[in-house]
Amino acid sequence: MRRFGPILFVGASIIVGAGMVTDAMVGGYRVNLTPSEPLGLWRIETLGRPVRTGDLVFVCPPGNATFAEARRRGYLRRGLCAGGFAPLIKTVAALPGQRVEITDHVIIDGRPIAASSVRESDGEGRLLISDPGGVVPSGYLFLHSSFASSYDSRYFGPVPASGLLGLARPVLTFDP
Repeated sequence: MRRFGPILFVGASIIVGAGMVTDAMVGGYRVNLTPSEPLGLWRIETLGRPVRTGDLVFVCPPGNATFAEARRRGYLRRGLCAGGFAPLIKTVAALPGQRVEITDHVIIDGRPIAASSVRESDGEGRLLISDPGGVVPSGYLFLHSSFASSYDSRYFGPVPASGLLGLARPVLTFDP
């Protein structure tokens, strides 16, 4: 008689683990595996007020060519947002009507943003093209992360506010 105990245990563990991840994703929880914010488990909290600068949020990026290229380069993970992208965790740095200038760093309404250096290339040496800046259009948000290698609005520009999922709240996180 064959023993399948260890194999069944491993298989069952994988199925249970996958089920827990699926339940967490459906239940408003997300696992962050990118260093733009602390790694670990995050919760999406419903935003019961207008979004404000300084809010740390989950946002679905638009399913366009810019984000498809970012996914190809490995800047974004697969997920349930349009285009198959995972939501971004970023801080809202500017709202509609605010003026964004992008030089070697980001300036919003004449005030420099801390930790906003603009890189000319990514970690693989590939060219990064910064957004030209301008006034944030109605219905859009300019996003930022203080992580030096963050892929954020410095490079892709403002994103539609319609992709806003809610506030990002850490549950069990750690800095790498």
